[in-house]
Amino acid sequence: MLQRLSTVLRRPMFWHGTHHHDSNDATKRLFDTVSSTVKGIQQINYVVEHDLKLTAEEKSKMKQFLIYRYDPADENDFPKYVSYYVDLKKIPPMYLDALLYIKDNYDSSLSLRRSCREGICGSCSMNCNGLHKLACIHAIDTDLTQPAYITPLGHMFVVKDLVVDMTNFYTQYKTIDPYLKRKTPKEGNKEYIQSVDDRKLLDGLYECVLCACCSTSCPSYWWHPDRYLGPAVLMQAYRWIVDSRDEYTDERLEKLAEDVKVEDCQNIGMCSFTCPKGLDPQKSMNHLMKLIEEYKERKIASATL
Repeated sequence: MLQRLSTVLRRPMFWHGTHHHDSNDATKRLFDTVSSTVKGIQQINYVVEHDLKLTAEEKSKMKQFLIYRYDPADENDFPKYVSYYVDLKKIPPMYLDALLYIKDNYDSSLSLRRSCREGICGSCSMNCNGLHKLACIHAIDTDLTQPAYITPLGHMFVVKDLVVDMTNFYTQYKTIDPYLKRKTPKEGNKEYIQSVDDRKLLDGLYECVLCACCSTSCPSYWWHPDRYLGPAVLMQAYRWIVDSRDEYTDERLEKLAEDVKVEDCQNIGMCSFTCPKGLDPQKSMNHLMKLIEEYKERKIASATL
């Protein structure tokens, strides 16, 4: 396990660097990011023991958690794993339970995001033993002979420890206009009624919690995060396109047809494999790409009339 993960982590799995949004010095930002990334790659397999007093016998009865720690704002800090040992009998079964126990009892400086603890808010997305998951609903492997690796979401700027910068992700989400858009004026307080079949089209779409586990697991998103919207955002775009109450279907399709917002999908399927909610972004994107192709054909046909 250690060797396999070490091999993976030698690649630039996360972008180590401080992401300064208020700076106009793009060149400095580039060099800072590259420098931090190189520094991260050089040190990624470095392990620091949190408690040097633990004996081998004590460790054998506890679970080892190797947690990625790094503060890009501290020029003296460097990326590393910090090793913590936890008695699994003292905590509930999820990764987030272990992290909060470590933060409350061992090291209050550990930084992470969390909120609902029920798999609803999407805050605690991170890499748990090689898979992007929600830490609050992903169970700890109870094999005490194997360490548990916890790292930030891949290919994202690290703000500190397990916290990544989600700005680009949420900015992309905003571009799809994720709300109902109508051309027909609403009549009083009358609701927009859907048939049972129309409502079923939204199942498997509206449940997305925007945790970004799928997008940050997608190689196409790694390659073009500036242009390709990624599976999470595209699945939500599809959700509004197939909503029978929305009246901007063609406008939405036209917007998505530009550049490589959609077409960079290579159908690798990591998005559906890693989704902690059990959704199928790959299937949604296939349907979306078909709708875009049909829209392009209709547009060409109408132009030739």
